[in-house]
Amino acid sequence: MRNLLFFSVGIMSAPLCSAAGHKPNIVIINLDDVGYGDFSYSGANGYQTPNIDRLAADGMRFTQFLAVQPVSGASRAGLLTGCYPNRIGFHGAPGPNNPWGINPDEMTLGELVKQVGYTTAIFGKWHLGDAHCFLPLQNGFDEYYGLPYSNDMWPHHPQSNAYGDLPTIDGNEAVGYNTDQSRLTTDYTEHAVQFIRKNRRKPFLLYLAHSMPHVPLAVSDKFKGKSERGLFGDVMMEIDWSVGEVIKTLRNLGLEKNTLVILTSDNGPWLNYGNHAGSTMGLRQGKGTTFEGGNRVPCVMYWKGVTTPGATCNSLLSNIDIFPTVAEMTDAPLPDKTIDGVSMLAVIKGDITASPRDNFVYYYGKNNLEAVTDGDFKLIYPHTYRDYAAFPPGRDGKPGKLANPKLTQPLLYDLRRDPGERYDVYSEYPDVVERLNDIAEEYRNALGDDLTNRKGKERRQPGFAKDYK
Repeated sequence: MRNLLFFSVGIMSAPLCSAAGHKPNIVIINLDDVGYGDFSYSGANGYQTPNIDRLAADGMRFTQFLAVQPVSGASRAGLLTGCYPNRIGFHGAPGPNNPWGINPDEMTLGELVKQVGYTTAIFGKWHLGDAHCFLPLQNGFDEYYGLPYSNDMWPHHPQSNAYGDLPTIDGNEAVGYNTDQSRLTTDYTEHAVQFIRKNRRKPFLLYLAHSMPHVPLAVSDKFKGKSERGLFGDVMMEIDWSVGEVIKTLRNLGLEKNTLVILTSDNGPWLNYGNHAGSTMGLRQGKGTTFEGGNRVPCVMYWKGVTTPGATCNSLLSNIDIFPTVAEMTDAPLPDKTIDGVSMLAVIKGDITASPRDNFVYYYGKNNLEAVTDGDFKLIYPHTYRDYAAFPPGRDGKPGKLANPKLTQPLLYDLRRDPGERYDVYSEYPDVVERLNDIAEEYRNALGDDLTNRKGKERRQPGFAKDYK
């Protein structure tokens, strides 16, 4: 494996500061189940996302940006720790009363920047465990308002009666149950704007983790019926409004030049929900699969005066790379434990030819290594997967059926000309197959692989609620 802690050399010798003298602010807007083609700049039809389009025009677009896993909880755990989730014993999408969650001994983004004097907040979806010891205030965040897990884990789930009431949490306390979800996007946005205003004179990290457009979809009266795409389009328009409110607040307070804004998604779209799901723009499959439609997500970064307006980065990168990037920006010490992210600060500052990440491994399930890529080629190993194409999708909040076929032979795709993963070139590139297999073996030795019955030498344990008060 490549050296796991990457730092840009010669880019800067000291942490970036504003004229006012404090370190740069960080705003991370993490959407839920947004596909590669769900903004108007990337091909969405029936609604417009002008604020996000402007963010992309003024900032940098990333075309090969991967969520570390194609499922919400694991993806968010990776973003917040800079680790492959299976390295820290995390997998899947933990629901209510899950006995395990983020290990309090792992350093989160909040804890990272608090070392150097930041104020931190998360508004929205957490999904790293709902026991008291796993909640944000115990893991590096000063403020929290939102849902502890996915918004469909409630009594109105269309396929399950296993869930109880869904709490809305403020700080550490539930302040309501089964909240009218048409309020969520606006509530989160108002909390975010208030946080920025309150902390405008000191460095802050804001993690705005929207629950939408994960089903069940809901939208405020401000946008209800406004799109030509029905409820999904309305929801996307309100998310765009939310992004606009955040950017407008930064601009009005004179913070644009000292704030990095990152907009991305936790995984691809939940395609069997049909007209309540987004688009992969031709990428194969979607959420819950390690084909590109599950992992490759939109990403835009904007930092006025730092990012080059209209720039495009085609380098292989992941949401686990945000953690070490923030560390380098803020001069915050990295944890003593191994992380997997690599800093992308050189790219953000204009070197779009930089390739900080040599490879990426697609883990899913509890610890299945299903694929590996070097950014040009992707080698996929035999595994059972979720197939959205086998049955018609559902409509209006009801999911369609899924098939679960099994790949019996390895496949190789040339992502440079075939990002939709349609043409197997395994027999044409034996040297590439050998090289990617060597990379996979290193990860199997370190992190294990359930598909080949490998335990891994470097996996850590999650936290268990029974061990903490």
